Amino acid sequence: MQSKLPVQKATPPRVQDPSTAPLPEVASRLRLAVMRLSRRLRQHASVGITQSQLSALATIVVEERITLSRLAEAERVQPPSITRVVDTLVSQGFATRTQSEEDRRVAWVAATDTGRALIETVRRQRDAYLAQRLRTFSPEDRVVLARAAVLLERLTEDPR
Repeated sequence: MQSKLPVQKATPPRVQDPSTAPLPEVASRLRLAVMRLSRRLRQHASVGITQSQLSALATIVVEERITLSRLAEAERVQPPSITRVVDTLVSQGFATRTQSEEDRRVAWVAATDTGRALIETVRRQRDAYLAQRLRTFSPEDRVVLARAAVLLERLTEDPR
């Protein structure tokens, strides 16, 4: 009979004063928290397409019309990968692809009404989940999280 070992959580130990925590520990805790929150958000808005497809569609919606090469750059993937993603979005009716009349090597992608509606639905569901969770925090903690949101946005601006 095998003895069961206790399961250890992946959460780093909590530090009493976060301002004195070593940067590697802060980075580790931040990474883990962001990954877990991202997973929770995905679970609260399952829509039948992959995260890669949803991300690309969201970029297309924001840009309104974008070339395949620019979309690949925005999504930080290789052109063949974005072509496969867009092929699926087009086949499911979420996007359209048209060749440029000026340069036949260029393909433009735009969201359909169905694609825009899907992105809006996902955003509403995820925002509602977060708003519900934020209601459980004190006003002071919500101020801290609002400031953290600004800082997290700055982290995503790092080019590589």
